[in-house]
Amino acid sequence: MQRAFLYLCLKIESMTQFNEMQTIKRNLFAMRNGIVADTLRKAGSPFPIIFGVNLPQLDEIAAKTGKNLPLARSLYEDSRCRESMLIAPMLFPPEEMTIDIALEWLARSISTEVTDVLCHKLLRKLPFAAEIASKALDSEDEMMRYGGIRLLWNLLPSPAREFRDRISGEAQKRCALTQRVSEALIEELDFLEGC
Repeated sequence: MQRAFLYLCLKIESMTQFNEMQTIKRNLFAMRNGIVADTLRKAGSPFPIIFGVNLPQLDEIAAKTGKNLPLARSLYEDSRCRESMLIAPMLFPPEEMTIDIALEWLARSISTEVTDVLCHKLLRKLPFAAEIASKALDSEDEMMRYGGIRLLWNLLPSPAREFRDRISGEAQKRCALTQRVSEALIEELDFLEGC
């Protein structure tokens, strides 16, 4: 009888252990914010699943989880869930990132929010961040070019100064996605040069 009870307890315990992806999703669910989620939906967020978790909370979950390449990749592939794509760069080990992977992730981003977090939380920390920005600015894809500009914001003041002409050229294209951020970066460079 006692063995059967012990076996049952161990079985229940093993059933309540979750893999890393399940743990992340449970944490996201626990921290969900309906008001933020509804606001994002009304603003046109492209994600079918939005928990409304804010960035400090995502940072907290990422810090508890630690760097994990397979988990980061799996989460970034989950393009249906806003928080999955936002937390993925926080979990990606920077030493594993390559220029090709960075460009692939920029190309797969489905929102400016995801691109902003990717650039700020991961890409700016890389020794070849300026090269990523340069290649992104050469792209035909608007989101890629947006990513290049946002990455340069994170690299101010240098090497953004080196890209001034290319950023001005992007502003002159009158692309709805990149024009304002390009013009703002030029203004910031002008300000920094005046200091």
